[in-house]
Amino acid sequence: MKIDLTGRKALITGGARGIGAAIAADLASCGAELLLLDREAEALQATVAELSGGGAAVRALVADITDPAATLAAVQAETAQSGPYLILVHNAGITRDNLLMRMTQEEWDLVMKVNLQPLFWLTKELVREMMRERWGRIIAISSVTGLMGNPGQTNYAATKAAVTGFVKSLAREVGSRGITVNAVAPGFIRTPMTEKLQGEQIDRLKDAIALRRLGEAQDIAHAVAFLASEQAAYVTGHVLNVSGGLYM
Repeated sequence: MKIDLTGRKALITGGARGIGAAIAADLASCGAELLLLDREAEALQATVAELSGGGAAVRALVADITDPAATLAAVQAETAQSGPYLILVHNAGITRDNLLMRMTQEEWDLVMKVNLQPLFWLTKELVREMMRERWGRIIAISSVTGLMGNPGQTNYAATKAAVTGFVKSLAREVGSRGITVNAVAPGFIRTPMTEKLQGEQIDRLKDAIALRRLGEAQDIAHAVAFLASEQAAYVTGHVLNVSGGLYM
């Protein structure tokens, strides 16, 4: 059965490129109307133009989620104009890798500020309307790093592990209102960042994955589309591991 999101509005953070852009394309192909939020204006406009050219209903919102007040004001202005967004995909995230003994306070704080804090304040803003509508989908992009750990990523892993506790707790709070709250935990996905790795590094990564290959951004997008759909109406508080068997 094809996923049908016609008439649903979805807000995707970090929607300009990579996994976020793939999620946007997949949700658009299912009929959703999109608001893509990102601070990279040029890349965001390019993604919006590409999707719009294919017939998608998509809007761009240039905003920096490290500035909660300004971002919330921009989101509120958009919802006042176009109506509530009942699908929220938290995708924006960064890494600032370092061994703990060398990690700076700035590296720790920035990862928390981008990866974790918006999960609180943006969800709090949009979940109110979901509760009034008695329907909603909240989907956070986590990582298998938050499940299994990874040297040099204590800051990143801490934010992704926190996502698990957040979605499980919020799922219990809002489930009676028809709102599901889930996470997708990608493994190693083929992105511009992984493409910079050398042959031997890629081979070592593949050896650790049961399917012996890196994932594609579309693999994550398909998982998000499922969780946003009516087919997943009885799935909540779940972390969907999409890692090709890297973590089991």
